[in-house]
Amino acid sequence: MKPKNNNQFVLLRERRFLPFFITQFLGAFNDNFFKIALVLMLTYQTTRPLGMESRDFNAFCGALFILPFFLFSAVAGQLADKFDKARMMRAIKLFEISIMALGALGFILHSAAPLVTALFLMGLHSTLFGPVKYSFLPQHLNEEEIVGGNGLVEMGTNVAILLGEIAGGLLIADRQHGHWLVAAGTLAVAAGGYAAARRVPPSPPADPLLRVNFNPITATWRSLRFARGNRTVFLSLLGISWFWFYGLVFLSLFPDLTKGVLRGGESVVVVLLTVFSIGVGVGSLLCERLSGHKVEMGLVPFGSIGLTLFGADFHLACRGFAPLGEAMTTVDFLRSTGTARLLADLAAIGLFGGLYIVPLYAVIQTRSERTHTSRVIAANNILNALFMVGSAAFSIGLFKLGLDIPQVLLATALVNAGVAVFIYTLVPEYFVRFLIWLLVHSLYHLRTRGTEHLPESGGALLIASHVTHIDALLIAAASHRPIRFVVNEVELRGPFPGLLLRRMGAIAKRRHWRKGVERLLRAGHLVCVFATPDPAPDGGMPLRVEGLDALLSNCRRPVLAVTLRGAWGTLFSRERSPALLRIYRGLTRTLELAVSPPLTRQAASAARVGEELKRMYGDGAAPAAS
Repeated sequence: MKPKNNNQFVLLRERRFLPFFITQFLGAFNDNFFKIALVLMLTYQTTRPLGMESRDFNAFCGALFILPFFLFSAVAGQLADKFDKARMMRAIKLFEISIMALGALGFILHSAAPLVTALFLMGLHSTLFGPVKYSFLPQHLNEEEIVGGNGLVEMGTNVAILLGEIAGGLLIADRQHGHWLVAAGTLAVAAGGYAAARRVPPSPPADPLLRVNFNPITATWRSLRFARGNRTVFLSLLGISWFWFYGLVFLSLFPDLTKGVLRGGESVVVVLLTVFSIGVGVGSLLCERLSGHKVEMGLVPFGSIGLTLFGADFHLACRGFAPLGEAMTTVDFLRSTGTARLLADLAAIGLFGGLYIVPLYAVIQTRSERTHTSRVIAANNILNALFMVGSAAFSIGLFKLGLDIPQVLLATALVNAGVAVFIYTLVPEYFVRFLIWLLVHSLYHLRTRGTEHLPESGGALLIASHVTHIDALLIAAASHRPIRFVVNEVELRGPFPGLLLRRMGAIAKRRHWRKGVERLLRAGHLVCVFATPDPAPDGGMPLRVEGLDALLSNCRRPVLAVTLRGAWGTLFSRERSPALLRIYRGLTRTLELAVSPPLTRQAASAARVGEELKRMYGDGAAPAAS
């Protein structure tokens, strides 16, 4: 892998990412290009397709497309772990070309049977491609690039969906040549996807000796059971699936909302879809900047708060909307009273949705076992499909209770708040990371140096200088992995930062604290011990931690020194200047957190680590303690 990039868009110039990006972009475009053209042609240009009413036929098509996710996701995950993902992509794209050939025949003949068969096969195509798509990224991107790469993929997917729906709708509306244009277009896009897939670099199989279980029932059960083995990953899967539930309620109701509440024509539906898709794209791209090039779980609660607040306000905006007339054009809609608030809410829902979902994908990619990543993604697809079905049942149930469309949207936003509280109660790390993220981004400018030395897996011992009462929170903000801190009992008992430290699993520095640290290191945790018992301005003070030499002499894990410069005199240090002055210092200074390379076992003594801390404290570029 290459070194990290400071700009995620640099990835679009590199072969390890660009061909894959084009391949997945064209696949998402073709899915929606084909689906919207099929539904519109058989709804508006055919009488009772397959003997069904239009509404029933549309529901049937939706179920048919989702069905392969239930049946074949687990098998698809196994295949993606067993075989080279680049070869898998090329095979899947060849399969797409054959599907589009069948679909082209259906469009030319105006025949429903080949079209719905092709729709089912396109669902199978998406089922096979999903595990390959998301397990490809951690193989080719550095840890610092994974959030940016996921952001680009989510942005590209939403833009592709939007463009596919617009292209399919516009072309099939041409009654004379539309079916020929759609037939040729879907084949051309599929061929373009295969051409891009041929440029995707090799992606060695994660588990080449895996024996594939082709029984969909037992394979599905095993995938879900394995995903449950990692609590954080499994709840992240549920979080992603919930977003699909939430998003599908909104997207599926846009046509009826536009017609019955907003009094707009078909073009207004396109406006709503466009604003929502742009919002998701912008939110996805913002993740890299807001997370500081690392997997930041704290953005997930931020996203869920936005989904609830702006989802609820969207309901109020619908109530306050004053249309200029019936079946309005786009121009009439934009001139109507309340349009600006409506579109702003919709864009914000999309933006916070992007902030919510991109870190979740990054969590499952970085915290799943490398040999099972594709199967975890397959479990995600299964759960997504279940939640999508649940979304439809949820909407139908609320309508039967007498709720109207804006009320259903409000109920969805409120339920989102309950789901968020439930998940963050089960996994406090999400909300703790959110509070740390808010603290660091509101009161400090934090720059990191040497964080690449933190191991991606396995145990390691961090010895840190202690400058402020919130050193643990600032250090935690610089690592995507959880860190267990050893702190004084007094710090642990207090409301702040004691409550957060307790939620982070901090260890009280009691008589036998060293044994607890040794157990955590053997279990593969990052553990941080502070160099001095109390916060002090001199980060190079001699270590005065009882038992530290004994801990270091027995340590079989990497030992790293950590310093924090520029924090003395800011709000949470023990410097006695007025609070407003200390807040001002925190806002105007750039704090620097530096991590040393792992020390050799021979050099890992308390005195040697103390010297390393003092050297690092004096070498940094951040303002010295004052």
